[in-house]
Amino acid sequence: EAAAGLTHNVQPLLHEIRHALARLLDDGGHTVIDLRSLPLAPGEEETIISALGQGEVHARLDALGRSDIVETTYSGVWLVTHYNDSEAVVGRFIEITELPAILKSQREDMSDALIELTQELETTDT
Repeated sequence: EAAAGLTHNVQPLLHEIRHALARLLDDGGHTVIDLRSLPLAPGEEETIISALGQGEVHARLDALGRSDIVETTYSGVWLVTHYNDSEAVVGRFIEITELPAILKSQREDMSDALIELTQELETTDT
């Protein structure tokens, strides 16, 4: 059993993730857990990450520092890690969602892209 031998904080967190995944399936409710805000003992963050495993999807963003977005072994449960310029972890979140917000295109960016593509086509069509 994957939960065997887990520490005091790890097992309750995994239960919280399970409940959040059930809620996502039930009503579409998204949950974000800030691992850095939890009172974890040394090594527990790594134990949680190990217990969740790594699934098939891994994305890397380079915007205001690097961010890694990894779907865990459990579909709909994502590990999102943000780094500073020195490659130190500055934020780590578990997101229970269909797609983490950081991967979604923003309306303003899409609007700018539409203008840019339209202008590009106008100059090449003439």
